[in-house]
Amino acid sequence: MDRIDLGGLFVHFLILWFLAIGGPSTILPDIHRYLVEVHHLLTNAEFVELYTLAQVAPGPNAMYVTLIGWHLAGWKGVAATTIPLLIPATTLTLLVGHLNERYPNARGPRAIRRGLMPITIGLVFASATILMRAVNHDWRGYLITLLTVAVVLRKPWNPLWLFAAGALAGIAGFV
Repeated sequence: MDRIDLGGLFVHFLILWFLAIGGPSTILPDIHRYLVEVHHLLTNAEFVELYTLAQVAPGPNAMYVTLIGWHLAGWKGVAATTIPLLIPATTLTLLVGHLNERYPNARGPRAIRRGLMPITIGLVFASATILMRAVNHDWRGYLITLLTVAVVLRKPWNPLWLFAAGALAGIAGFV
């Protein structure tokens, strides 16, 4: 494991959050690359466990970065991963709110939103691919993932039922 450079982690996360078009899931691939592949601060399994724990806990989707920071370096890690999330979000929210109030019928913001939509979809797909590869080790895991996606796209079920089904498959020894 590399020595944790909290300043480098802060700057890297700050840059990522300024680029987070579409929310916290869109920067997940680069967070994974930085923490797991480049700096070896986490294993694949640790990364997925922290992400999953943050997603099932109540609160915003971005809480996974706070949990990762806590795991890496306690309160200092929390500051190094969470403050970068807050700076761009606050800055951009205030700026966009001001511009929307000042120019409510402007075409530009609508065109920007339409242009960013395909980018956001691609980034979310990349995040899903990273997580899928990290947790699926054989065909059974990929089969459960495919079935889950099919159910989510076709049925308005609460995702907790799918978590329960996955847990039962694990308990039964299927995965």
